[in-house]
Amino acid sequence: MTNERILLERAKQYDEAALGELYDHYAPRIYAYIYRRVSNAHLAEDLTGDVFVRVMQAIQSERFWHTSFQAWLYRIAHNLVADHYRRQPSVTELELDEWLVAAKDDPVSAVAERLSHRRLRAAISRLTPDQQQVLALRFGEGMTARKAAEVMDKSMGAIEALQHRALAALRRVLKKE
Repeated sequence: MTNERILLERAKQYDEAALGELYDHYAPRIYAYIYRRVSNAHLAEDLTGDVFVRVMQAIQSERFWHTSFQAWLYRIAHNLVADHYRRQPSVTELELDEWLVAAKDDPVSAVAERLSHRRLRAAISRLTPDQQQVLALRFGEGMTARKAAEVMDKSMGAIEALQHRALAALRRVLKKE
């Protein structure tokens, strides 16, 4: 990717190539982050598109990011996911691929793996939204504590404490099951 700062300056001038390059670079990451939060491919695609619509609206209204561009994108994604859950009753929708077992040499292992993933997802869903987000950012996205702090608008110490509490709570939930 071309130097991000240069791309962002070009994007502010509505350079389609720069906007496209930013989208191509960040969309898969934002999609993966959102998918881990909503567990629905179609919804994740829609919300990812909405993130970039918000970016375009911000550029047009000159409400630019004041931290890192990446942190700003994840913040928009977080807000859209939170808005989605606020509007929706808490209903988990499993997609067809959740029920299908991947073709493997050992179907028993494939089923065990799928059940393990479901168990982990169920345990994570019992955590607070902030705990879920810190785990998604730190482990799902591989962000540093500093970058996660920017996204979540918290201090680095608060992120580290939140991560510690989230992992402890996750251990407790998994031990009970």
